[in-house]
Amino acid sequence: MSDEKIKIGISQGDINGIGLEVILKTLIDPSICEICTPVLFSSQKTVSYYRKVLGLEELNFHHTRDFNQLNTKKVNVFGCYEEEVNIEMGKQNEIGGKYALISLQKATESLFTKHIDALVTAPINKQNIQGPDFNYPGHTEYLADKLGGEPLMLLCSDELRVAVVTGHVALKDVSQKISSEQISIKINQLIKSLIEDFGIRKPKIAVLGLNPHAGDNGVIGDEDKEIILPAVNKAFNENKLVYGPYSADGFFGNATYKQFDGVLAMYHDQGLVPFKTISFNNGVNFTAGLSFVRTSPDHGTGFDIAGKNIANGESFKKALYHAIDVCRNRKLYSKINENPLQHTNIKKER
Repeated sequence: MSDEKIKIGISQGDINGIGLEVILKTLIDPSICEICTPVLFSSQKTVSYYRKVLGLEELNFHHTRDFNQLNTKKVNVFGCYEEEVNIEMGKQNEIGGKYALISLQKATESLFTKHIDALVTAPINKQNIQGPDFNYPGHTEYLADKLGGEPLMLLCSDELRVAVVTGHVALKDVSQKISSEQISIKINQLIKSLIEDFGIRKPKIAVLGLNPHAGDNGVIGDEDKEIILPAVNKAFNENKLVYGPYSADGFFGNATYKQFDGVLAMYHDQGLVPFKTISFNNGVNFTAGLSFVRTSPDHGTGFDIAGKNIANGESFKKALYHAIDVCRNRKLYSKINENPLQHTNIKKER
C-alpha cells in the first residue's frame, strides 16, 4: 500500500435489508472521500433506486467496471451486474440472497487481488444466501475459506473489545468445541491483533469462564478448572498479561472489563450480548486473524425497519473508519518492525 488514499471496498449486503441505506447515509458525508476512496460493489441501477427512495439525490457517485478508472474524489460504484433487480424492502427472499452473494464474491476477489485495501461488509441473511457457492454459517467463515487464515471474531468499540473462542456454533456444541489448545490459539490471536491492528504494545487480556460462576472450582462443571485455567496459566507463564477465568455476569456487571484491553469469551452470546448492550450502534465486527482487513457493522439486515428510512448508520460508519485505522496501524507496525535491531551479547571487559 502506497501513500495514496486507502481503497475501502464495500459489499452491499441483502438488497432488501438496511444495508444500502446505512451505506449511502455514510457515504453522503463528503469527508469520507477525503480520507479514503470508497468502492461499493453493487450496480448503477440499484444504487440510483436507493438514492431516490432515501431522498439522497445530492449523493454523486462514479460508476465503473475498471479499477484503473476509480475516481479518488467520489464514491465509486463498481458494477457487479447490469440487470434491473426487483427490490422488495423488508422481505426475505432468494433475490436478496442472490445479489448479496454476487456483491460479496466480487468484493472478496478484489480484496484478494489487492485492488482494494480493506473490505466493509453490509449485513447478509444467513438463510437466503445459502447455495452451492455459499455453504457457510456467515461472513467470517466464508472469508476465512476464500482468503486463508484462522479467523477470530472480534467486536470492538471505544468502551470494549470482545473476541470469542467459538463463533457461529450451536450452544449444545460449545463445550465440545473448546480445548486448552484452542483457547491458547485464540489468546495469541487476540494479543497479536491488539498489538498490530490497534497499536497496543502490551495488551492486558481477560478470559471468561464457560460455566456459571466460572465453575465454582468444579462444583458447576469442570471445564473452567481443567481446560480454561491451564490455557490462562500457560499464557501468563509466557509473560503475557492474561487473567481469568472470570465469571461473565460479575465481570460485566461490575464493569471489570474497563480494566482490560480485550476480553476473550467462550461462545457467541456470552460475549456479544453484553457487548451490544454496552455498545450497540457504536460497535464494529472485525475479523482478526486474516492477512486482509475486514470489518462490518454490529447489526443484522433489519428487515423490520427496511424501507422506512430510520436505520441508524453509525455502526456502519464506525466499521468504515475502523477499517481505515487497521490499515494504517498495520502499515505502521510493518514499518517499525521492518529492520529490527539484532540482539548482541556484550562482553564485559575486566
